[in-house]
Amino acid sequence: MKVVIITGMSGAGRSKAADWFEDQDYYCVDNMPPALIENFLEMAASDSNRIEKVAFVADLRSRSFFDTLSKTIDELRSNPDVDLTVLYMEASVSEIVRRFNEVRRNHPLTDGAADVAVIEEEKEKLKEIKKKADLILDTTNLKPAELNAELERLIFGGRGSSNFTINISSFGFKYGIPSEADVMFDVRFIPNPFWVPSLKKLTGNNKKVVDFVFKHKIARDFVEGTYGLLTSMVPGYINEGKYHLNIAFGCTGGHHRSVAIANSLADMFKKDGVRVHVSHRDLDLQNRK
Repeated sequence: MKVVIITGMSGAGRSKAADWFEDQDYYCVDNMPPALIENFLEMAASDSNRIEKVAFVADLRSRSFFDTLSKTIDELRSNPDVDLTVLYMEASVSEIVRRFNEVRRNHPLTDGAADVAVIEEEKEKLKEIKKKADLILDTTNLKPAELNAELERLIFGGRGSSNFTINISSFGFKYGIPSEADVMFDVRFIPNPFWVPSLKKLTGNNKKVVDFVFKHKIARDFVEGTYGLLTSMVPGYINEGKYHLNIAFGCTGGHHRSVAIANSLADMFKKDGVRVHVSHRDLDLQNRK
């Protein structure tokens, strides 16, 4: 029997993941006390109730019951009739705070507002479970369709697929520095397309802006050098047990240069077969204003 345990941080997308597994014909059970999982599987394996695929959502909502999850995972892994996958889902602290504030829900750990302290406390409580995970999925920059695509790749791509993800983003310094960035580059030294009237209202996603940025040797040299630097860093992060690297490129408004540079680096890593997610935090701010 194929069994998936979906666990991880509140607000990281566990419910959406459960919906995806349900669409793949998994029988989904939400918030069952871990100690009851084996009993449920015995019942599900009986001839009259035969179920081939089951997904459980297990998290801190079950309070003291959650403490038995680690033991349950070990017992399931020793069962020759169970093909177990533990999926751990997480996101940056700032993103989880934003998600909870957006839907105006309380954090299940305290039944109060989701703030940095509460989320850090939850991360600490989940450390041991994270170590037991087969797959770790960072949903910080994922839209729903991208989350589904990642789940499809992870589940149907097998456990041999790399868990390491590079999250590349662009931003504008005038709107603040992204707190979740592990590595940040200031690309304001590159000539600015904003001062070219025909390019001012375009973005770094437009070929005309890209051509303008990369006609300058300083931009081409920067991308090549940065790619080499980051490529040399990634194996070290993996060896240290890190599952994702957040890289941010900033220009004045997050509209032209940082977008073009971020896209260029992302394409280079994708060609290497690395899992890459790209987001442009401030791309539309100027147009909305």
